[in-house]
Amino acid sequence: MAGVIESQLLKLNGLFAVSKPVGITSADVIRKLKSNLFKESGEIFKSGPKSKFKIGHGGTLDKQASGVLVIGLGSGTKQLGKYLKGNKRYLGCGCLGTATDTYDSDGKVTQVKPFEHITNDKFEDVLKLFVGNIMQVPPIYSALKVDGQRMSTLVMKGLPVTPKPARPVHIHSIECVEFNPPHFTLDVHCGGGVYVRSLIHDIGKALNSCAHMSSLLRTQQGPFMLSNNALPQNEWTLQNIKHALEHWHSGIDR
Repeated sequence: MAGVIESQLLKLNGLFAVSKPVGITSADVIRKLKSNLFKESGEIFKSGPKSKFKIGHGGTLDKQASGVLVIGLGSGTKQLGKYLKGNKRYLGCGCLGTATDTYDSDGKVTQVKPFEHITNDKFEDVLKLFVGNIMQVPPIYSALKVDGQRMSTLVMKGLPVTPKPARPVHIHSIECVEFNPPHFTLDVHCGGGVYVRSLIHDIGKALNSCAHMSSLLRTQQGPFMLSNNALPQNEWTLQNIKHALEHWHSGIDR
């Protein structure tokens, strides 16, 4: 029985997308998917170097972020690299007048500045400065690593962390879909490596104020769209995943 089950799961190869909810990490998503697949198959997942079952994700979403997360199964895990660099789209909500150490609402307030001088026209003008090739400093509370450890882990341990140097990233477009100071919402279409938290932080500074991100929703990752092909958590079942992989292999999502 175990051999039959294992071969069934080993036949799962390709890419599909899930909708990650707020409150769990991208690694939690992988653990949940593993658990669901093996539970439905009647077998307990056994980790280790001899395990032939491969699963991974392309592009980490923070715990408090939600939206499209591309998952690779079997040979599909080898295709995930391009989704780390590929096009992405986000709805990022921000709050003017308050900055935090994490650049989002989970952090400690580090600065409070006036924002009443910021008009809609001024806001739109500043957004134009961040379209195209720009230099961006990643937040220290991030999954980027220093000496093999995540920067966020080092910071939470109270260890000194030097910010990574500014690096080139590309923003295809930014649209302000809501402006109700101090709150605003941006539709950001960008390439890989962009931190929307840093983008909102930098926009606040450019407005002679400050800002932090209050929420983040990834609406697109490569060809995968939140609106039509990302499985919500209640549909993370073996049958639905098989169907999603078939959809991928048909070429519809490529």
